[in-house]
Amino acid sequence: MSLPQLSEVRIDIASGKKVFFASDFHLGAPDLKKSQERERSILRWLDHIEPEMQALWLLGDIFDFWFEYKHAVPKGGLRLQGRLAELADKGIPIVLFAGNHDLWYKDYFEQEIGAIIYHQPIALQVNNRFRAFVGHGDGLGPGDYNYKRLKKVFTNRFCQWAFERIHPNLGIGIARKWSAHSRSHNPEGEQTFRGEKEWLWQFSKEIEKERHFDYYIFGHRHLALALEVGPHAKYINTGDWLHNNSYAYADAEGIHLAFWS
Repeated sequence: MSLPQLSEVRIDIASGKKVFFASDFHLGAPDLKKSQERERSILRWLDHIEPEMQALWLLGDIFDFWFEYKHAVPKGGLRLQGRLAELADKGIPIVLFAGNHDLWYKDYFEQEIGAIIYHQPIALQVNNRFRAFVGHGDGLGPGDYNYKRLKKVFTNRFCQWAFERIHPNLGIGIARKWSAHSRSHNPEGEQTFRGEKEWLWQFSKEIEKERHFDYYIFGHRHLALALEVGPHAKYINTGDWLHNNSYAYADAEGIHLAFWS
C-alpha cells in the first residue's frame, strides 16, 4: 500500500491539559428536535472538558450536510458554532477535518473563528513522545467502494461549481434527502463491527508495515473502538454521537478512548 502524503503537525501538551478528538455529530439528522437534543448534550460535554482543553479536534461529519455557498451556509448547529467561537476567543485552537458529509468546507470557519481546516489526513507529533495518523477515515482501506466512486464526483471542482449554481433551498433539500435515504437503507451498517474485515483497522495494519505510528485516530465508522494494530500501535475510532457519545483525548502519556454520559 502506498502511504498517503501527510502534512506534519506538532503539538506540545502542557501539564494538566488534553487535546480532545470527536467526530460524527451529524447535526441536522434525523430531524430538528433530535438534532438539537444531541447538540445540547455536546455542549454540556464541551462545558465539562473545557478546563482541561488545550485544543479541540473535530474529525469530520460534524454536520449531516454542509456546503458553503458564496453568500450562504446551511441552517442548523448554531449553538455549537457559537460555542466553538467562544472557545476560539479564549485562545483554544479549533481544528476541523472534512468528512464525507461535510466535504465542502471552504473559508467560513476559518474567517469566523480562526479554525484550522484539513481535507486530508495528517501526521501528528505529540510532545516528542508519540506520533498519530489522524483523519476522518472515509475512502481509506479496502471496501467502501460505492462511496469511493461517489467521492470522486463530490470532490470534482466542476461538479462543485455546478452544485453551487443550484438555489440553496433546492440544493440543501436534495442533499439532506439523499443522506436520510442512504441511512434508512443501511440502518445497521454504521453499527456493525466487521471483525478482521474492519477496513480502517486493516488500513492501519497496512500502513504500519511501511511506517510506524503509535496511534491511528479516525471517525467515520460510528464505532467506538480501541484495537491493537501491532505490539506498539493502536487504532482508535472516536465513534459517534448518534449512538455512542464517545470521543478520544491525548495527554502527555498517550491517546485514550472515552465516553460522555
